Amino acid sequence: MDNLAHALVGAALGRAVADGRAPHAALVGAVAANAPDWAEFLIGFRGRRLDYYTLHRGITHSFLGAAVEIAGLTLLIGLGATWWARRRGAPSPAWGWIALCVGATVLSHLVMDWQGSYGLRPWLPWSERWYYGDAVAIVDPFFWLVPLVALGWGGRRHWRPLALVGGVGVPITVVVLRADQAGSWLKVVFAGLCVVAALGWTRHWFGVVGRRRAAATALVALAGYALAQGIASLPAKAAARRAAIVRFGPGAQWAALTVVGRPFSWEPIYASADTVAGDDWALPRHLNDPQVQDALLHTSEGRAMLQFARFLTAEVDTGPSEGGGGMLVLLRDARYTRVARAGWAVVVIRMSGGGG
Repeated sequence: MDNLAHALVGAALGRAVADGRAPHAALVGAVAANAPDWAEFLIGFRGRRLDYYTLHRGITHSFLGAAVEIAGLTLLIGLGATWWARRRGAPSPAWGWIALCVGATVLSHLVMDWQGSYGLRPWLPWSERWYYGDAVAIVDPFFWLVPLVALGWGGRRHWRPLALVGGVGVPITVVVLRADQAGSWLKVVFAGLCVVAALGWTRHWFGVVGRRRAAATALVALAGYALAQGIASLPAKAAARRAAIVRFGPGAQWAALTVVGRPFSWEPIYASADTVAGDDWALPRHLNDPQVQDALLHTSEGRAMLQFARFLTAEVDTGPSEGGGGMLVLLRDARYTRVARAGWAVVVIRMSGGGG
């Protein structure tokens, strides 16, 4: 999921698990919950398009990577907190609570990333296999609002915490209410929750004393919401599987993909070795074309797309192109794009002569 969702859920989880026991538990939770993403910059990720196909959701999002991140962050935070406590003459921090806070929030990142249709590879470096929950979309505004409300309800009655919550809450509310992708019912529920959030803050439902309870309540609600989507996805997945078998036989590949802005909605997609299709569209894959095979096996871009794309399609363009110098092989992941010649999940490889 997006980094804002990871940060807000991580802050709420850190507060629920270790507030009052580990130093700055909410802040530690927000940082640790994003560790699998920012740790990618330590292994060569530079934000290039190809990096997203190879390094993103790679080793840093595996169980091994998470273990290293938990150990490293616990050590850094524990040493820093111990030094600060000694400097002030305060008791040493509880390392066990720091480890629990860091561990829970780092692992929350893996769970939240798994539940969508982008997927992750938890068994790296031993297995390159991707796993997909196909339950909750990669961007879901309730994963912003629910933890943010809990953090606000547990804040001090002062303008600074309120300004921080408002500084995050107002922009996301504007984005959601103006988004064409967002369904009407989602906007209505989101607006209603905003009213409840304001009411809870003005009436002091939780406050500082009850902030762990507020965070825990929000997380239980969010987990129930995600679980409800997971259960609701089962009939959609079963229908996609049946349709795929009817269309392409028992060896067909299929999925029910999440739809951003439309919780509890899924888009079916089916594939055979030759074709990828939806309910009202179909595309040839061309994966057995010699030029495509050459690009997939002998270029870095092709190998990257081969291991990243869930529904890979290819197109060979032998016509004149800008710059000249050979034919073009276009690789696409049909989860995200089907005919575009540029953009996300599209790789254009210029083949010189007969090979790469």
